[in-house]
This record gives sequence, C-alpha cells and structure tokens, in this order.
Amino acid sequence: MGIYSGENAVIKIDDLRYPRLLKEIGRDAPKQLYYRGSWSEDIFDNCLAVVGSRRMTSYGKQITQKLVSEIAGKGITIVSGFMYGIDATAHKSALDVGGRTIAVMPCGINIVHPEYQVKLYDEILENDGLIISEYEGDFLPTLWSYPRRNRIVAGLSKATLVIEAGEKSGSLITANLAKKFNKKVFAVPGPLTSVLSKGINQLIKEGAEVVTCAGDVAEFYNVKHPMSNTFQKCSTSDVEHLEQQIIQKLQEEPMEIDILSRLLKVPITDLGTTMSLMQIKGLVFIENGKYYVC
Repeated sequence: MGIYSGENAVIKIDDLRYPRLLKEIGRDAPKQLYYRGSWSEDIFDNCLAVVGSRRMTSYGKQITQKLVSEIAGKGITIVSGFMYGIDATAHKSALDVGGRTIAVMPCGINIVHPEYQVKLYDEILENDGLIISEYEGDFLPTLWSYPRRNRIVAGLSKATLVIEAGEKSGSLITANLAKKFNKKVFAVPGPLTSVLSKGINQLIKEGAEVVTCAGDVAEFYNVKHPMSNTFQKCSTSDVEHLEQQIIQKLQEEPMEIDILSRLLKVPITDLGTTMSLMQIKGLVFIENGKYYVC
C-alpha cells in the first residue's frame, strides 16, 4: 500500500467546523475526522454521495462520467469511497470539470488504498478536495471498516446516487444507510439482463427515484452556479420523443443497441439509459443482444 507520512489534522465532533449533516446522524456520527487537504466548511454545503459496483461495466463508466461531470459542474461536491470502479470514476469525473470531491477512506489517511490510485489521491488534494477518515495515521483497512466507512459517505450527503449494484453490493449498504438517515436515494436504471442491475432494480422498487439525466439530481439540490448555463435540464417531452423513435425502429425489425444508436444519431450512453428505463416500463425487452418491442 502507498503510505504517506506527516502529522494528522483532526476535527472533533464538538468543533464548530464539524460537518452539520454528518453530526445529525446521531450516535452513528464519528467522534473525530482525520483529514488531508484544505478544510473549508463550504465544501460540505451541497454534497452528493456517488456509489456503485467495483466491477464497473463500460456502461457504468460512461454513465458515471456523464452524470458526475454535469452535476459537479454545478458546484455540487461529489463524495465517494475511493475504491476502484464507480467510486474512482466519480472522483476523477468531478476533478475533470474543476469540481470538488471528498474521498472517505476505510483506513488511516496515511494509507493510499488501493495503492495504485496514488495519482488520484494527489489530484484530489491538489484541487481543493479532501481525504477524510475516522481512523488515524497508518490504520489498515479491515472487513468491518468498509461498511463503517459507508455511513460517513451517506451522512455527509444530502442524497445518494447509486450506479450499478449487484444484489449484495456494498453500495446497497450505503443506500440503506441514506434511507435510515432520511436522505434522498437516486438510482440509475441499467439493463435488466445485467447482474449489476439487480440491486438497482430493488432500490427502485423500494422507492428510489429513477435518474435519466443529471437534471433529475440537480433539481433536487436547487443550486445556482456560474456554470449553470452549460447545464441542460432533461425534458420529459424529449425523453418521450426518443422512446417513440426507438419503438418505431424496433417495430421495423429487432436490432442491437449500437445499430440503433447509429440510426437515431443518439450517443450510446444516452440511448442505454433510455432503453433501460423502457425495459422497466415494459415497452421493450432484450434477447440474444437484440431489442424487441413488447
């Protein structure tokens, strides 16, 4: 593991700088937070937890990059757990648009875990982000420190966004903690045939709000930011129009998503989200890689 040395800065729970939302989770709130980076209270004003599978698919990566870059561009701080897969992609996507991000570690803040993400660790610190942990110094990650870390990810944030999650995913622990703390839970639909959609579909059944574009999340935060003119809110009429176009093409013949993307001149990431939502609605189904109208 990559190891940093140096004195550990710490914020105690009775310090006025301690994050308000995290303190409000009550007995679950950590007694102290060790950190690296420039601690500024405004970084905690509008936090969104982004979590998902470590076994990220290309679809999950593209969706995370698209959603997080637009959301972080609105001034919303992205909070995640620094693991490979969705976590690391969320942190990097926020940094790529000049946004801020907070990495919550399952180990002491001197430890870079996974060790090959030293560059990402440094980039977070170089771009006014934070590395935080309830564990001091060289504390090594354990089986129990991962789920304990998740309560901090959820507690710091006004809402949690879940992108790809299997039936027993750690991301579901974070989502359930968010619900326990009376926080909003968003879920990105995925292909019904994917094992990484099973956890997502369960969350949607239990009341998580479906996200089909970044506007669904940004509207909840109701933030104003100088970059807002670059942000496009999704339109219900646009979504319905695309669904009609898809149905028209599939009525002519069943086809694979890449062919449909070329015919409709719609990016495959946008089309994949819409197709997944249409599957949930019972409008289309997939068999042997081709989509059919129900």
